[in-house]
Amino acid sequence: MIKVITLAQKNEWNFYVKNAFVYDFYHTWYYHALDQSGIAMLFVYEEGNDYIAFPFLKREIPETHFFDLSSVYGYVGPISNKENQNINCELISSFKEAFLDFLKREQIVSVFSRLHPFFSQDRLINDFNGTHENGKTVALDLGLPIDDQRKKYSSDTYRAIKRSWKKGLYIKESKGIEDIEVFMEIYTENMQRIHSTDYYLFNRQYFVDLINSDEFDCRLLLVCFEEEVMCATLITFTHGVIQGHLIATKSAYLNESPAKFLVDEISLLGRKEGMKYLHLGGGVGFKEDTLFRWKSSFSDLHMDYKSLRYIVNQSVYDSLVDKLGIDRNTNVDFFPLYRSVANAMSIADIK
Repeated sequence: MIKVITLAQKNEWNFYVKNAFVYDFYHTWYYHALDQSGIAMLFVYEEGNDYIAFPFLKREIPETHFFDLSSVYGYVGPISNKENQNINCELISSFKEAFLDFLKREQIVSVFSRLHPFFSQDRLINDFNGTHENGKTVALDLGLPIDDQRKKYSSDTYRAIKRSWKKGLYIKESKGIEDIEVFMEIYTENMQRIHSTDYYLFNRQYFVDLINSDEFDCRLLLVCFEEEVMCATLITFTHGVIQGHLIATKSAYLNESPAKFLVDEISLLGRKEGMKYLHLGGGVGFKEDTLFRWKSSFSDLHMDYKSLRYIVNQSVYDSLVDKLGIDRNTNVDFFPLYRSVANAMSIADIK
């Protein structure tokens, strides 16, 4: 049985996510409801009590009658009520056939989804021949004793944390609107400083809704010195994984590196909450750049990060790329190419 669930069917969406063997907050109805860049939908293929569910954003391709599918910001990919390695091959094959029929019926040109580095989703999407190796992400193993974890820190990182201890920095957790606005100001300042695209800018309600969601555990943590907020982050707790969703440091405090102190404190909090990993993510465009090296200064646990980049209609895809005068063989790492934009992120936002 095939179901295409929309945001109007909140209870059904929640049923398939909450009953999955593993999922992250990126899969939830609430998180998809925050994204206005497309029509959110959850494709479900179901046989008896077993299912595979795949959330997407359906987007119009300007000046055409075609569409494409993309994913929300974060790590998504397909989920199932069974552990991926235990799903039978027949269900996976039938899921693929049903999904391909859906794509053709809906005039979909291409499909893009960021996959989840902790969920081993390859087996569910390998037959599409669109798995792309993006690079690595960095995680801290919270199962390690804290002293062993800190031995993995680079000397510069550990020194910065010790300076923060000596100075008397502390963590404040808050849902207060004033603190949310402080975080929004710091985050917006960071994005403007590094000339980020509008894609990474969010309005006030986005932050308020994330922190107050009843579908997942999202927390605002602020690094303070006396009464001054130096740095802040939004983190989520789902299925043993803490996601460092957004983080920002005031320009005036970049040289003091309060974000390093913050990461160490989050790891302590994660242990108290029984979490298994703190996921820091990867570099800019998931390259092993300065941002990646900053994150790697906390841990040598590097996860493979992949995405699904599947062209459904090659002739239409090529036509769209050609229409924009883009070289099909370009080295630009962007999919789909006909939506390529200049995008720049840097370490400057979190020191």
